[in-house]
Amino acid sequence: MTLTLELEKQKERAPVVVQAVLLGAGLIFLLLAPLFFYPVFLMKLLCFALFACAFNLLLGYTGLLSFGHAAFFGGAAYFTAHAVKEWGVSPEIGILIGVAGAALLGAVIGFLAIRRQGIYFAMITLALAQMFYFFCLQAGFTHGEDGIQSVPRGFLFGFIDLSHWTSMYYFVLAVFVIGIAAIWRIINSPFGMILKSIRENETRAISLGYSVANYKLAAFVMSAALTGLAGGLKALVFQFATLTDVGWQMSGEVILMTLLGGIGTLIGPIFGAGLVVTLQNYLATSEFPVTIITGVVFMVCVLLFRRGVVGEFYNSRLGRRLGFEHRHKH
Repeated sequence: MTLTLELEKQKERAPVVVQAVLLGAGLIFLLLAPLFFYPVFLMKLLCFALFACAFNLLLGYTGLLSFGHAAFFGGAAYFTAHAVKEWGVSPEIGILIGVAGAALLGAVIGFLAIRRQGIYFAMITLALAQMFYFFCLQAGFTHGEDGIQSVPRGFLFGFIDLSHWTSMYYFVLAVFVIGIAAIWRIINSPFGMILKSIRENETRAISLGYSVANYKLAAFVMSAALTGLAGGLKALVFQFATLTDVGWQMSGEVILMTLLGGIGTLIGPIFGAGLVVTLQNYLATSEFPVTIITGVVFMVCVLLFRRGVVGEFYNSRLGRRLGFEHRHKH
């Protein structure tokens, strides 16, 4: 009897060990990646991977499809760029200002949209995001179609020069890891369990006494704040913020990344962002139209991987054996 219990405990520990090993291997790869890949490409990938994971917090774990997340991404980029360039604040303070601005914007849009469900919720977020787009087009501090250019990276904590690619890359990597850790903590907390219950059966969650509207709004604001973290970081990496960051195409792009990787998974949006950014990067100088190739890849993934690439792996025999079973319903 004792031997049987010990064997069962070992089986339960095995998936955790495998996941820890894969996580460690991924972190080591990211630490060594600048030796093999162009740092700007890597930093863009990390920014958009964080953006996709923040969006997935709302779609994959709360069941809310937003068509307006570009407002938080681009808004934070504008706030950070303006604060760093015009006010002369340090880069870390500039990013925090971007996060705070995105969270405030998320609270306003979320409060107005959260009362609706399904396609009505999605359309309201799109409409409000487009209103913010036209605000950015007319506002003085955004410089209209020219955007905010030549944003200085400055010195992190007053002594780390971010003008060097090495320093900037590891700063971006550190922020990415912190953001992913925050998302992991949210989805594995009691708050995250309630979000999943709302996603699976909102009526039952209401019957259990949960204030569903408040939980949805909280998730919306958290998602917006983490999206703002990615947007502010992107503004420092490329040293500019433009209308492209707040356009509806950016919202569609992050939806594509999340669906390709697998909604309701932590790794899926990272994989999806990596796939889309890689296609954009390596096809940009070729004669192949990037949007068409990306569309073909999306159609293939939809036909062959209905849960996304990572989602299908989680539900495969090997994935379940490694403890990666994906229980999200589609």
